[in-house]
Formats: sequence, C-alpha cells, structure tokens
Amino acid sequence: MTRTIVESKTKTVVIGFDEPFCVIGERINPTGRKILNEELERGDFSRVEADAVAQVAAGAGVLDVNSGAVFSNKMAEDPRYADNNFVEPTLMKELVERVQAVVDVPLCIDSSVPGALENGLAAAEGRPLLNSVTGEEERLELVLPLVKKYNVPVVAISNDDTGISEDPDVRFAVAKKIVERAADFGIPAHDIVVDPLVMPVGAMGTAGLQVFTLVRRLREELGVNTTCGASNISFGLPNRHGINNAFLPMAMQAGMTSAIMNPVALPVGPKKIAEKKAAIEAAGVVLPEGMDDESFVKLFGMGSTKPRAGKEMEAIRAANFLSDKDPSGGAWINFNKNPDEAAGGGRGGRRRRRG
Repeated sequence: MTRTIVESKTKTVVIGFDEPFCVIGERINPTGRKILNEELERGDFSRVEADAVAQVAAGAGVLDVNSGAVFSNKMAEDPRYADNNFVEPTLMKELVERVQAVVDVPLCIDSSVPGALENGLAAAEGRPLLNSVTGEEERLELVLPLVKKYNVPVVAISNDDTGISEDPDVRFAVAKKIVERAADFGIPAHDIVVDPLVMPVGAMGTAGLQVFTLVRRLREELGVNTTCGASNISFGLPNRHGINNAFLPMAMQAGMTSAIMNPVALPVGPKKIAEKKAAIEAAGVVLPEGMDDESFVKLFGMGSTKPRAGKEMEAIRAANFLSDKDPSGGAWINFNKNPDEAAGGGRGGRRRRRG
C-alpha cells in the first residue's frame, strides 16, 4: 500500500490508503486574508502562531505554510517589494521558524516562488511536504530537483501549460506525466501526492463525480496518494459546510487520502452575540443574570467564542471510524469527550498519527 511519510522534529504522519485521513491545515496563508497580510508586513506573527496552535488543536496533522503575501506599503518605499521573488524567500523562512516554535507537526511548504520553497525546506525540521509542482515544463524543471535534493514528497497539481482542463481524462494525463517525470529524477510514486483539482459543483454539476472517478484512477493506475483544496467544491454556494461535510466522506470512500482545508470553526464574535441578545430581549426572553458569552452562544446553538474543531472534522472522524481506520473508535470517542478542544493526538514523542 502506498505510504507517503512526512515528519516534524519528533512526529511522523503517514498519508496512505490504509491510514486515517490526513488533514492539512490551510489557515497560514495571507492570500485573501487582508488582516493577516497587513500584520505580516508589519512583522507581526502573532496571528500565525495562534492559527498554528488552533489548527493542531482542532485535529490538523500537517500545517500548510504559504508565503504569498503582498507588501503594498513597503512596495511604495522600495520597488523590490513588488517582486515576490524578493519578498517570499525571507518571509517563508520566518514563517516556518515561527510555526515550529509553537507546534510540533510536519509542515507543507507552499509557494510559487522557487527561492521560498528552498528556504522553507532548509528551515523545516524533519521531512516536510512540498506544495507544489504542476505539469508545466518550467515548473517541473524548477521544482523536481528540489524534491530530489531534499528527499521530500511533493503535491502534484493536475494542470499544465494549457491551463486547467474541465476534462478529467486530461487532468489524469497531466498527473501521469508528472509521476513519470518525477521517476526520471529518481522520485518514487509514493512521494507524489496528486491534487486532481476540485471544481465548484455550483458551476459544474459533475464536479464531485469527476473527482471521485479521478481519485479511483489515480489510486488504481498510478498508485499515488491524493489531496485537494476541499472547500473549492462548495465555492459560491449557501451552507458551504453542508456541502463540504458530504463531499469529504464521499471523497474518502473513493480513495482520497488527504485534504488541504480549514479544520477550525471560527469563534462567534461580539457583533453576532450582541445581535442575538438584542433579538432575544426583543422577544421578551429574560436571560439569567451574569451569563457569560460562552454559555450564551452554547445555549442558543451559535457555536463557541473560542476556536474549535469544525463540522468538517466531525465528518472526517466519523468516516475514519466507519471505514475501520479508527480501531475500536478511540479517536471518535476522544473527539466527542470534549468537542471544543478535540485534538489530533496529544502524546509526546515520535508516533504514527492514528486519528
């Protein structure tokens, strides 16, 4: 059975057909996160550190670290900051060091800039996952030598110089090409984790079926592990968590072995709490005197004022149990003992991740 091994300083995570589903936390990524981007430009890494801790507590076994920040203010002062090849290598090194200082899980080094990838690989302890290589010729020639040099596994994204095809057969052919080119560099198939590319089901009704078919082919014909950006499936739709919660177990049943996703249910903020309290008071309901916000949001089914494992993590844990990848249901039982603090393990030292 294909086994892709990633490691931190003391912990080992195995991505494999017979292993529990591997969650790769996606939150350490400034793309689309304006506040985080601004903080990084000021040299403030407190949110990065908090996100790292919260994602591991919620059950992420690996953390993606993306350095794709845009420093607009610095750009105005120094034109070099307009070039990601200047910004990202230094930022990536700092991000990796900051994350490793607060959590001990394997990392996924994520950038489109080769210099950032190499800096991340050099700074990472253990054996990280590299994200990513595509079927584009230039990218293959830049990234595969790094994969070989550092002896790390790599995410292979199924697009090439022609872009992203809506034809699943074309995406499979691109994945096959990457696996074959990697073999030319002496990189084994078990160190390739293919992202077959998930399309939004709102725009393409067959998007889910395409992914399930592709994952089966990738497993049976190429013998590779798979991953995806899980939330892409629900893009633009209402109740995205509902779609994601159904998609993930179905993808797991098809053979998908990991996903890059947010494991954390974001906390309920003061604005929503105030609005809910006003509505309740307007309805004539009298709240107990001195009730704190956490008790209030739990009483009315709003979630929590603290980061906690999201509903997608619940679906994944249940699917692990039902597919006999959680022996005796230990991880499921532990998850439900204290769902606000459900974690992916908790034992110190070197271990295989079983939950």
